[in-house]
Amino acid sequence: MSRLVAFGLIVTSCLPAPAANEPSAEDRAKLEQRAQALQTRIDDLRTEGTDEQSLADIAVCAKAAEWILRHSEWHKPDYAAKTAKTLDIGERRADLLKQDKADWDQQPGGVALGYVSQIDGSVQPYALTFPEGYSTKGSKRWPLYVVLHGRNGNLTEASFIAEFNGKKPSKNDYVQLDVYGRGNNAYRWAGETDVFEALDDARKRLRIDEQRVVLWGFSMGGAGAWHLGLHHPDRWAAAGAGAGFVDYYKYQKKTSKLPPHQDKPLAIYDSVNYALNAANVPFVTYGGDQDPQLLASTTMLEAADPLGVPIESIVGKNIGHKFTPEAEQVFQAFLAEHSKAGRPLPSQRESIRFTTSTLKYNRCGWVTIEAMDEMYFPATVEAEISDNGETAVVTTTNVAALRLVRDVANEVEIDGDRLPLRDAADGLLPDVWYLRDGEGWRMLNYDDSREYLSNAEVDKRHDLQGPIDDAFMQSFVVVKGTGTPWSDRHQKYADWSLARFEREFDKYLRGKIRVVPADEVTPEMIESQNLVLFGDPGSNALIAKVLPELPVEWTKETLNVAGKAYDPNSHAAVLVYPNPLNPHRYVVLNSGHTFHADAFEGTNALLYPRLGDIAVLKTTEDAKNGFMEETEWAELFDVNWELPRK
Repeated sequence: MSRLVAFGLIVTSCLPAPAANEPSAEDRAKLEQRAQALQTRIDDLRTEGTDEQSLADIAVCAKAAEWILRHSEWHKPDYAAKTAKTLDIGERRADLLKQDKADWDQQPGGVALGYVSQIDGSVQPYALTFPEGYSTKGSKRWPLYVVLHGRNGNLTEASFIAEFNGKKPSKNDYVQLDVYGRGNNAYRWAGETDVFEALDDARKRLRIDEQRVVLWGFSMGGAGAWHLGLHHPDRWAAAGAGAGFVDYYKYQKKTSKLPPHQDKPLAIYDSVNYALNAANVPFVTYGGDQDPQLLASTTMLEAADPLGVPIESIVGKNIGHKFTPEAEQVFQAFLAEHSKAGRPLPSQRESIRFTTSTLKYNRCGWVTIEAMDEMYFPATVEAEISDNGETAVVTTTNVAALRLVRDVANEVEIDGDRLPLRDAADGLLPDVWYLRDGEGWRMLNYDDSREYLSNAEVDKRHDLQGPIDDAFMQSFVVVKGTGTPWSDRHQKYADWSLARFEREFDKYLRGKIRVVPADEVTPEMIESQNLVLFGDPGSNALIAKVLPELPVEWTKETLNVAGKAYDPNSHAAVLVYPNPLNPHRYVVLNSGHTFHADAFEGTNALLYPRLGDIAVLKTTEDAKNGFMEETEWAELFDVNWELPRK
């Protein structure tokens, strides 16, 4: 089980706060003392063997106080009071837990809760609102609405917890889950993982009707609903997006193309590329007729209509960036209707129309795309059950390997090739794998299926497909060197880059990255986490160990990448690649996220990958900023983790 991180309070301000809202030195000291005392109680409760889920509900209150104190995020006059209220909640829960009365998540009304993220071991908040008459007793399974908030520059963990905890019970017939989403990132990257980790934690606490989970949001939440609703179309009974954005170029009014290593990954970031997937989930969109973000609705409709994919569209009259009461009623009625009907089980879907441009998002119902011919181009599957369940008819584009649930039909016809399904591979695995070669599609037997799963050739697969930023959606650990660097200048840059990653992840993704010395990396870390290596082969023994298997040549004198030599004192190679020590996980070299503070502070449409899978950066020392970086070369590996041939 994951261990909760102990929060050592650091009170240095990262950003200046308005003086009018800053608590007095005396009040600030009291908050710091209370937060530290609460953390001590958490540590004591853990020593006593208290379960981690209950501890997370307390630790999230201590974390809220730590972050607002350390970043001086006193955005409103009542934020000090809200921080005190959050600590009250944590202290009261610690008292109840000590008395074996941890029932705060079992009563009608609103409750702010916490869970431990697998990404970084941080504790993150979310909220549940239970309706009148809610009870944990009995066998009833409750519908669940997952709600994504809009962009809020004043949002903190403390304000979130104070807003939801203690809310009056709703009059709805469902439980509502409000997502914190690690702040303001349009539910991308760690923010996307947050949605599903919060949902998984809620599943452990209450009886959820899995076929009646609804997703919706407005503004940034609308962008998130488009993203999560269309990239994961088989997870929701219905989805709804109010306003938001669905692409980069039109939303940003850009007419010139980004360079290829940035333009191609927009195919995973822009929701408009996934319009076909609305065929698998009932979708409703809304925009005010005076709201520039109505563009999200019109753009999606323009993409979906030629495909014959229905999207319900609602336009508010004479209104800007908010719902009219009438439109909101129609919007919610659509979600309620489809929640009541429920989503089909995977094997019950008679037809599937699914597309993806990345193996990150590769599943819908009983179809999983396991491999593609070419990344960042649409891989499409059109599938239906015919002959009264006798045959699954599948047509594909840009698909090299498929996995199908075996019990949907007796046999399958893939692009005209008829193959067994229900009894395939001796019936020993729940799914059946099919590969396409020069002669067409072939079924894998049991042994070949197991070999394919091992990915012995180390091809791009789900969660092993890049780009660099993908490595930070899963569990990762940063590894620092302890040896003597080959280049003091390069080491200085690597240290600066790591410090920036730590600072930006802390501020904008609300967690502390785990950093360990190279000589303390354990086999368990190699097995379970992506390794993010900073330094050079002299300073970092792990870089030296994996370097022979990486697509770079690095000596004290020369850095060779893609057939070109660079000076390692003034250039840095950054990349993501299958870890030679565990090819089912990533290794990342000298990079955190490839977008930085300016993108986080700007519109969420800017959080797209900047460096592809591999890049060479020219680094120049700068007295004000530490270093300046210039991308001299960047590229995306092909499906075999090889550089494209010229």
